[in-house]
Amino acid sequence: MRATPLPPDARADLAACRESLRNGSRTFLAASMLLPRGVHEPASALYAFCRLADDSVDDAGDCGSGPQGAVSRLRERLLLAYAGTPQAHRADRALSVVVARHGIPYALFDALLEGFGWDVQGRRYDSLESLHDYAARVAGTVGAMMALLMGVRCPDGLARACDLGVAMQLSNIARDVGEDARMGRLYLPRDWMREAGLDPEQWLAQPCFNPAIASVVQRLLDAADQLYRRVDAGVARLPLACRPGINAARFLYAEIGREVARRGMDSVSRRARVPASRKAWLLMRSVTLLAPSVASPVAPVLPANRFLVDAAAASRPLIGSRAPAVARRSISHRVVCTAELF
Repeated sequence: MRATPLPPDARADLAACRESLRNGSRTFLAASMLLPRGVHEPASALYAFCRLADDSVDDAGDCGSGPQGAVSRLRERLLLAYAGTPQAHRADRALSVVVARHGIPYALFDALLEGFGWDVQGRRYDSLESLHDYAARVAGTVGAMMALLMGVRCPDGLARACDLGVAMQLSNIARDVGEDARMGRLYLPRDWMREAGLDPEQWLAQPCFNPAIASVVQRLLDAADQLYRRVDAGVARLPLACRPGINAARFLYAEIGREVARRGMDSVSRRARVPASRKAWLLMRSVTLLAPSVASPVAPVLPANRFLVDAAAASRPLIGSRAPAVARRSISHRVVCTAELF
């Protein structure tokens, strides 16, 4: 069934969300431009609200009730958007339209805000499993949302989408060890640090690169790679036109880990950045794996993602909005446009 066209004001809000990503979310924007229009436009609205939420929490330290108050205000905005009475902000209005048309359950955004709340509380993560719980909230949620935009509602497909979100978050954590530490944040599993002979609190007070912290970063990247390897089966369940964009996202973020490895696992003294030329090559590669194998055994749902998969699988979109619109641009044209961003 063909999707019902959006009214002009809603399309203008979506365009504004997409434009807002050009300054601070270029990797996401690049990957999303490889998606058909019926997916990348609503994806921009979801991501724009996520960025707005993240920034409002980060910038709330000097304002009134502080970050915890910012999380509460975001939850109020979210409830208004789901009620169909969003605040007079383009990101809120676009979000209200997208969640209704695509059946994005409130539980996914509620979990995302819970993850932001954990950041505000300075929550500690002693094990990989507890870190998975955090990554499921701040990134697995986004994977589930993206799957729903592409019409994927089977539990196996949703599980792989959440795997990808968690893997991408682990890559980000491995890249930002030093940057996070200088802000007083530590996401590396503390049990792993103790096993490597490090006292987490002492290291956080004086973060420095050494072989012990390198071994912990290596373990985290290995954990991310295990999840990236599970994603092929999920990509194979996507509409053909959607596969290049998701491939681009996983290749670009997995390359962050490889860049950290090339720097000897030193993500403390400097932040790894993937060169533009390699990004362009990965974008080209993303269109060559349109039919990945699904012969491997189906992996179980990551325990941290179970509640996300259950919520997403039970959701239903509005009638007439089930299928993403067919892209009007060729894949080659989308690749060229995306590469030009770099």
